[in-house]
Amino acid sequence: MQALSTIRALSVGSILVFAHASMVAAQSAIAASVISPPVAPVKTSIDDYYGTKVADPYRYMENLKDPEVEAWFKAQNDYTRAVLGRIRGREKVLARIRELDQSVPQVWAERMPGDVFMIWKRLPNDDVTKIYLRDGLKGTDRLLVDPQTIKLTAEDSAKGKSEAAGVAVSEDGKLMVIAIMPGGSETNNELHVIEIATGRELGDVITHGACAEGLFVSWLPDNRSFVYGRLQDLPAGAPAEQVRQNFRSYLHVLGTDESKDTRIFGSGVVPTIGVDPSLIASVYIPLGSRYAIGVLNGSVTPNSAYYIAPVETIGKPHTPWRKIADFADGVTSVAVEGDDLYLLTYKNAPRYKIIRMDARKLDLSTATTIVPAGEGVIASMHQAKDALYIKLMDGGVGRMLRVPYGSAEKAERVALPFDGTVYLSTDPRVQGALLSVTTWTKAFKVYAYDSISKQVTNTGIQPAGPFDDPTNVESEEVKVRSHDGTLVPLSIIHKKGLRLDGTNPTLLEGYGGYGFSIDPYFSPVELAWYELGGVNATCHVRGGGEYGEEWHLAGKGATKPNTWLDFIACAQYLVDKKYTSPARLAGTGASAGGILIGRAITERPDLFGAAIIDVGMLDTLRSENSANGETNIPEVGTVKTEQGFKDLYAMSAYHHVKDGTPYPAVLLTTGMNDPRVDPWMPGKMTARLQAATSSGKPVMLRIDYGGGHGGGSGENEQQEAIADRWSFLLWQFGVPGFVPNQ
Repeated sequence: MQALSTIRALSVGSILVFAHASMVAAQSAIAASVISPPVAPVKTSIDDYYGTKVADPYRYMENLKDPEVEAWFKAQNDYTRAVLGRIRGREKVLARIRELDQSVPQVWAERMPGDVFMIWKRLPNDDVTKIYLRDGLKGTDRLLVDPQTIKLTAEDSAKGKSEAAGVAVSEDGKLMVIAIMPGGSETNNELHVIEIATGRELGDVITHGACAEGLFVSWLPDNRSFVYGRLQDLPAGAPAEQVRQNFRSYLHVLGTDESKDTRIFGSGVVPTIGVDPSLIASVYIPLGSRYAIGVLNGSVTPNSAYYIAPVETIGKPHTPWRKIADFADGVTSVAVEGDDLYLLTYKNAPRYKIIRMDARKLDLSTATTIVPAGEGVIASMHQAKDALYIKLMDGGVGRMLRVPYGSAEKAERVALPFDGTVYLSTDPRVQGALLSVTTWTKAFKVYAYDSISKQVTNTGIQPAGPFDDPTNVESEEVKVRSHDGTLVPLSIIHKKGLRLDGTNPTLLEGYGGYGFSIDPYFSPVELAWYELGGVNATCHVRGGGEYGEEWHLAGKGATKPNTWLDFIACAQYLVDKKYTSPARLAGTGASAGGILIGRAITERPDLFGAAIIDVGMLDTLRSENSANGETNIPEVGTVKTEQGFKDLYAMSAYHHVKDGTPYPAVLLTTGMNDPRVDPWMPGKMTARLQAATSSGKPVMLRIDYGGGHGGGSGENEQQEAIADRWSFLLWQFGVPGFVPNQ
């Protein structure tokens, strides 16, 4: 009977596969009859890397200002938008996405002295997040800043939505610096100074102020000056890869022109500190501290070099900077309490530990361990008036620790309302902490921890919504054996009672870079996917930080193949366990996750019915020629060494596309203001796949002309993008009701 059942199952499966293949062929024919994508001419360049000749048929696309290239990009986007816009069922999906997304305001808060809260809030009909002030938890919100009303000088300001990228409040709470990112452009952002009592601009504007690598703004105790990081203002025609070179920190005094600002830290600034031009040089001043901290970072590296100097010497000649730690010390952050320095480090502790030493006697060999390394990964530390608050990830579950200041610190476990991901917000002038907790199946809520009562209470800052805690959705955590025997965590989220019959539309996500983790989170919008029978899965591949620095190093440089091989193993698991089948499985990755999904579909095109590649890094051999290329060398390597070339060639999905291969359907996206992954990378990959695939399935390029690296286009456009993604997948999966109209 068992053999007969197996034969019947195989027969039914064969019929389903045949029917699906016929439907996809019909759908592809419909798409072709509706409109056809433009064909990119081949103009092959040949590079010789250490005796290996590598062809690049679309090198010319790297000149995005070439009229021919501009026309091709526009025609690709027109084709994509036309086809996706004609998919039956898309408008219904979009309506449901908007209903879910607008069901409740999205709110986050930062606590300030005097029981004042700065509230970041997007109301249901808002296209961007606005900033409010609230006196007390029960107070009324007063609109402080609407980013759309701030007049910008940046060229990109007319190309998309202006968004607030961060704020820094003066010690007396009267002024703030706000970073505005126009049209998703992180290199043309601006810093504006706002009077908090009135919301009035003071007129001080800093162009090219850095929110590309972080806000990097700190006020001095005089409340009339602040330090900030700035990208250099390159002359016209300068190579794109120089944009992030010679990043320095400056001192600005209110009422003075930014051209008069004093350089205080960075390349060529401090004679006693040699700074590589590729490093990000920033300065921050902890609120209430008499010390300033100088940081040298490779932007994509977890560790930094740290220096310290008295605050009163900042901006003066011969600031006496002293080194706290060098890159080899594995320090990722520093907190200051009086004369005590608290350092988060992974040196001899891959899952991190926290140590303490005296700022007056800088000697790491004398440091005392405050929070030792354990099974969990110490993700971050946050400084409040009464203690350090620690975010810990333990087997995918967030924990919160409190470390009181003193000579005999001892970490205390804080009981959370439920297990999930924890996000912390503290202020060195205020006791306790604000925290947000979320899971794969619960929307986040904002809680407050009171250090006196030791209680965690719901602040009500984030209003309750009708879809916060769906009872018909569940998550599973499993571990999948990868190609070399390593067990890789896999999170699977779906409706309760899911039938494991191989027919469920499934989207598998991965990233695996820079030591970043994909922590559990929930958005009500995801319910639209589950209502359509969809499964969401996340493969926590090597290269991320789920198990600390060891996990990161196991998917970096020469070990990078582990990243996409882990992803392939998780995809195969979903098929083997009948959550789905290759015909109804899609993989997705964004940014550096483009390496993962790009190499997964070039390595195993048979395993995926579709793929979505968002702003993906796809031509790693040429990444050094992009605006963000030099920055990424510490993570991915350089072609300037033979081993670096070999590593980058192995990662480059573009160079592993083979003619005549039946590739899955692919939707690629890019933002034309993207400074991190130049739009020519998705463009070249689109052209190469369109020319090479033999499957007849569509390869599409969706362009956001008003956006950057995933931002800058506003909430409405983001909702449209989600509807396009899901409609594209359901069309390719052969789900009834998702076929383009002719």
